[in-house]
Amino acid sequence: MPGFSPASSPGIRTYLICGCGSVGYLILEELKKEGGRLLCMDSNPERVQELREQKIEAYLRDLTDPEMLQGLNHFDIVFVVSDNHEANLAGLKTIRRVHPRVHIVARAQDPINEKLLMQEGADLVLYPQQVVAKAAIEHLQRLEKHHLSRDLYALLSSWSGVFGIVTHTNPDPDAIASAMALSEIAKHANKNLETRIFYDGIIGHQENRTLVNLLDIRMERIRPETLDECTHIALVDSKGPGTNNGLIHSMPVDIIIDHHQEDVGSLDKTQFIDIRPNLGACATILTEYLKELNIEPEQKVATALLYGIRADTKQFRRNVSKFDFEMAAFLLEYSDADLLEKIMSPQYSHETIDIIGASIRNRKTRNGYLFSNVGYVRNRDALPQAADLLINLEGISTALVYGITDEAIIMSGRNRDLRLNLGNVMSEAFSDIGDAGGHATMAAASIPLYVFTNVKEKEDLLQLVIDPVLQNFYRLVGLLEDEESEV
Repeated sequence: MPGFSPASSPGIRTYLICGCGSVGYLILEELKKEGGRLLCMDSNPERVQELREQKIEAYLRDLTDPEMLQGLNHFDIVFVVSDNHEANLAGLKTIRRVHPRVHIVARAQDPINEKLLMQEGADLVLYPQQVVAKAAIEHLQRLEKHHLSRDLYALLSSWSGVFGIVTHTNPDPDAIASAMALSEIAKHANKNLETRIFYDGIIGHQENRTLVNLLDIRMERIRPETLDECTHIALVDSKGPGTNNGLIHSMPVDIIIDHHQEDVGSLDKTQFIDIRPNLGACATILTEYLKELNIEPEQKVATALLYGIRADTKQFRRNVSKFDFEMAAFLLEYSDADLLEKIMSPQYSHETIDIIGASIRNRKTRNGYLFSNVGYVRNRDALPQAADLLINLEGISTALVYGITDEAIIMSGRNRDLRLNLGNVMSEAFSDIGDAGGHATMAAASIPLYVFTNVKEKEDLLQLVIDPVLQNFYRLVGLLEDEESEV
């Protein structure tokens, strides 16, 4: 086939390095480990002689010479990496003209050279300064993660007494799995440290109940007397004491591990903080700790963590990062696929179906925004399920489902509008009167009933106050402006 350069032997790659200065020589040393055939060319006679003395097949050639490839017909990948941009550009043109299908890696001296080399047909352009900077940052990030894991382990090793791990209110799979993993790490770090997992609210979502039951997870309801027994406290998947977790604001906590971008306020007494809003799940962070500490997770812990990552990223379709995928892949080896399938296929409660039905019946839409009042609810976990369903309706970009419990007005929102960060909007709209926040595509709010007057009937209260409460939300997303323009 014209223009095609086959390898010298079947299954063996042949590499041609054009320019064997400092960069070319480093590439040569790395390629030796690959086991292929190596060819080199350089315009410096002494350098060529040195390569030949090392038993390298080297040629004295000038990259600006149109005949530079004379006698060289068989190679798969070419590195054009001299320290002269004009020579690299000329050599690239010659190679691409003679061998249009060969793979070419070229070296640039600056971003302008990089663009020119790409235009002339380089498959990959290396800008050494940029590569070094990127490698340095990646190395520092790996080093930082390793130090975080070791710092956590050392901290747990130094403690004694009872270690209480607190999840957010009405814990979801991510929070439950993160608490399990932190407990696992604590047991490895300190055999004498008693670990207990606490939660506030209820475990209402059918998948969450199935997770706890099938994995036989021991979780305790938060009570003042049980917290008093704890010598140390950690918060997982929760941004700070007194915010959606059943603790009072003044409660000192020793550890906070979370993935929500929120203002956590002053945490001077907190000994360990790891908050990474760029990740899709808190379980991803805990999985990394296990991996960095060389702790092989128990099957139940690995299964819970894998499910936690999948659930919080909505099966890797929402707020997911490359690192979430990497940690999920790590967990696959240790998890139980059959158990995971059972957790993900639970039975729905009658109340959940009723709430989803009410959200469909009571929905109201305004310019792509959907609002639905489901009335009084016992199982607040049904609200996000209803929001997940309603956001898929045609023409809907943002869905907000709300209801009332014995203690609060609760809201669950979903968003597909790339121009809107729903977590920021809900935080700004409702944080002054309650607890609110989340991600760009999913968010929640809880407004305690003591904010309002003493209305006896809760559903009447919801009808009475919901419009004033939502006014701030309407304003932030521009719905009030739309009403004014229609008048």
